[in-house]
Amino acid sequence: MKRVYAFLRISGFIALAILLAEATLETGDKSVFEVYPIFWLILGVALLTGIAIEVSVAALERTLYLSLKPEARVEYDRILQAKKQDRFGWIKKAYDKLLDKKPIEKEEEIILDHNYDGIKELDNNLPPWWLYGFYVSIIFAGIYLARYHIFDGPTQKEEYLVEVAEARAAVEEYKKNAKGLIDANTVEILTGEEDIKAGKAIFSGNCAACHKIDGGGGIGPNLTDSYWILGGGIKNVFNTISEGGRAGKGMVAWKTDLNPEEIAQVSSYVLSLHGTTPAEPKEPQGELWVDPDARIDEVEVEMKDSTSVDIQMDYEEAEE
Repeated sequence: MKRVYAFLRISGFIALAILLAEATLETGDKSVFEVYPIFWLILGVALLTGIAIEVSVAALERTLYLSLKPEARVEYDRILQAKKQDRFGWIKKAYDKLLDKKPIEKEEEIILDHNYDGIKELDNNLPPWWLYGFYVSIIFAGIYLARYHIFDGPTQKEEYLVEVAEARAAVEEYKKNAKGLIDANTVEILTGEEDIKAGKAIFSGNCAACHKIDGGGGIGPNLTDSYWILGGGIKNVFNTISEGGRAGKGMVAWKTDLNPEEIAQVSSYVLSLHGTTPAEPKEPQGELWVDPDARIDEVEVEMKDSTSVDIQMDYEEAEE
């Protein structure tokens, strides 16, 4: 047992040294042992010193014990055994009190007159731990009854719905400040200079090969007119870039190469090209896109021929 105590003491000192080192030294993301390797040496020396001290103390005790006379050794062993009993005797007393058991030598005091083929019955008390637990359950039942059936406390379903509502509100609040959680349903057009500049850089490196650097269209369609194959507006453009265009048309899904924030930036830059004049604009493709959330201020209709008309609409973004 002494060896166990010695091992626990040494281990405790080492653990305390590690905790103090980590708590008192600022090392950033690196461990204190990576920044200061000398700590390994210090702990090693401390460990060896502790072991040496414990071994020396044990050897000294053994030497002193062997130097005693036989009768002195017997007395020493008796005193040591008595100390052990005193040290752990309270555990046994507490255990007996918790169970309220009669010692086997006193069972005659609680034996009943019942006799079944030589089998006798003892009149033991209920264990105090069980009895007190029963009393506590009665008190708890009374409080529960008053709280939820007399004073109309919230039910589990009501508490669940409240917690769900709070969690959803927390998630929505978090999403407002977390650009990385953007998707096609929550994306909004970005107008900041830094975002447009970042979107232009992404467009130049990834999209210009098919749409040309000015957005006039090459392999891909013209991005400066009002006609869109898969729909205009920030949500549709975001979804097209993220998920890819029509199957077999060469437009890949960029969600594996660009994060949501980058897709929102390049989508906003693409929309900023609307109305510009590219050097060699490609013929319009798709259908005329009108933002359903926009307020139309003026509409001009011009007859082009007997089968088609040209519609020009001036509109502003709808007020919130």
